[in-house]
Amino acid sequence: MDLRIRLLGLAGMLGLCSFALVARAFYVQIVDNDFYVAQGEARSLREIPIPTSRGMITDRNGEPLAVSTPVESVWGNPQELLKVPDRLPQLAAALGVPLDELQRKLSQKAGKEFLYLKRRINPDEAQRILALGIPGVSSQREYRRFYPQGEALAHVLGFTNVDDEGQEGLELAFDEWLRGKPGAKRVIRDGRGHIVGNVDLLRPAQPGRDLTLTIDRRIQYLAHRELRNALVKHGAQSGSIVVVDVATGEVLAMANLPTFNPNAIGSAPRDAHRNRAVTDVLEPGSTMKPLTVAAALKAGIVRPDSTMNLNPGWMKLGRYTIRDHNNYGVQDITGVIRKSSNLGAAKLAEKMDDRYFYEFLRGFGYGSKPGSGFPGESSGVLADPSRWNGLQKATISYGYGLSATPLQIAAAYAALANDGRYTVPTFVKGEKPQTRQVVDPEIARTVMRMMQTVTEEGGTATQGAILGYHVAGKTGTARKFNSTGGYSRRYISYFAGVVPVQNPRFATVVVVNDPDPAKGYFGGIVSAPVFKAVMEGSLRLMDVAPDDIDTWLAAQAKAAEKTDTPVPQVATALPAPVATQVTP
Repeated sequence: MDLRIRLLGLAGMLGLCSFALVARAFYVQIVDNDFYVAQGEARSLREIPIPTSRGMITDRNGEPLAVSTPVESVWGNPQELLKVPDRLPQLAAALGVPLDELQRKLSQKAGKEFLYLKRRINPDEAQRILALGIPGVSSQREYRRFYPQGEALAHVLGFTNVDDEGQEGLELAFDEWLRGKPGAKRVIRDGRGHIVGNVDLLRPAQPGRDLTLTIDRRIQYLAHRELRNALVKHGAQSGSIVVVDVATGEVLAMANLPTFNPNAIGSAPRDAHRNRAVTDVLEPGSTMKPLTVAAALKAGIVRPDSTMNLNPGWMKLGRYTIRDHNNYGVQDITGVIRKSSNLGAAKLAEKMDDRYFYEFLRGFGYGSKPGSGFPGESSGVLADPSRWNGLQKATISYGYGLSATPLQIAAAYAALANDGRYTVPTFVKGEKPQTRQVVDPEIARTVMRMMQTVTEEGGTATQGAILGYHVAGKTGTARKFNSTGGYSRRYISYFAGVVPVQNPRFATVVVVNDPDPAKGYFGGIVSAPVFKAVMEGSLRLMDVAPDDIDTWLAAQAKAAEKTDTPVPQVATALPAPVATQVTP
């Protein structure tokens, strides 16, 4: 009897417990279920980003220079993967990584639910990895940057990192413009992390905006190719070339060597990433002399027909001696430029006020950043006159004692060619950069005619002459400063030029650093031929009318005499000038 009562009591207690459990389950699941619904959704609902493509970069003619292509990134849930250690060797083999490396990464992220296993790979490769059916392995869509022009435009464009964020060059300068805004959506995942359904679009993805550059990829290719040929021919260490549209300040080409492949960032040393045309400062050598002459003409110290006695080819200035390459005797002002006389430039500077000369050069952009917006722009070095010693003004007049970048030199020559109006260089098509008048138009045109003699018979850069076109230019051969505080027997070879002289279109600077002296190092030998080759192609591509028909006809007649063929009958009058704003 007692046993029966105890059994009944136990059964009653179990029944009450069961009823209490059922009641509790009913309460939390039906009556007050908000907390547990939220917890359940937290384990199944996920907010995931919607990737967006970066804006395309094109050249001035719409040709793609940087594009984003869709790729896949394989990721895994470390918590799930660590539960199937027997599948890890198979996964490591598919990923192409050592097994111990994969195990170490998973162990380090054991408390996480997300780990990238392999990023930005071909979708077919990602599908082969997913086809293995390994628990906890999934993929997601991303974008990878591709540069069709490769190393030819590497320094201008820069590159992006694995997250498609701009790191250098214009990719960095316009990162916010190009990047776009990723979207977001809410999805349901199963226990293995796979998406089994879309719940809600939280925020649509906004693609990045496209960017049109002033660069012409055809001229860029010419510049890159000819610069490389010059470095190989003369055994040089490095080089830069900049081509600027005279009227607009648009940078049509900018190439540097050594360079790198932006599609394979790790394939070149870090030093090769530097855009030397914008960041490297160099003593500009004799490319300064036309500006010195322009300053003297503006100050009224000399007239274009004035003469200078350069005998005996040297002069003492304190304890220093300034020398010319030869004794040029008596020269007019044009001769100072044509013969590249250090002595002539120094004598002109000697007559100018220090502050006036300094401010004149500042007007042409020396000593201040060009303002193009390119990351890492250098301002160069132009010391305030209060810090000049007795020699510095003289050396500045012929290109020593100050420093500038190739872009600064190109912008200064474009100002001379543009009737004395300085235009801030730009890389973005359609921008209207600031301009300022820095010298009287007639003085600028006079100096241009003087520079024209440099590429003609008796000048220092006849190898820069272009058949059918008048070329205004200036060579430069600057000795390199060494670590001991003096100048070495190594050189930097320059040529800065404008073509055509009538209705100028291009201002171009070529810099070749440290050519082998045994193979020639003068600017007229090393850099002027690069200018000629690039400009010949550019004039043809841009359909720029010639301004020297007589020379072209004379060359045709001479060729006809050798081959006994009739001379082509063409009009001897110059064709109508081509507007400098014309694009192909």
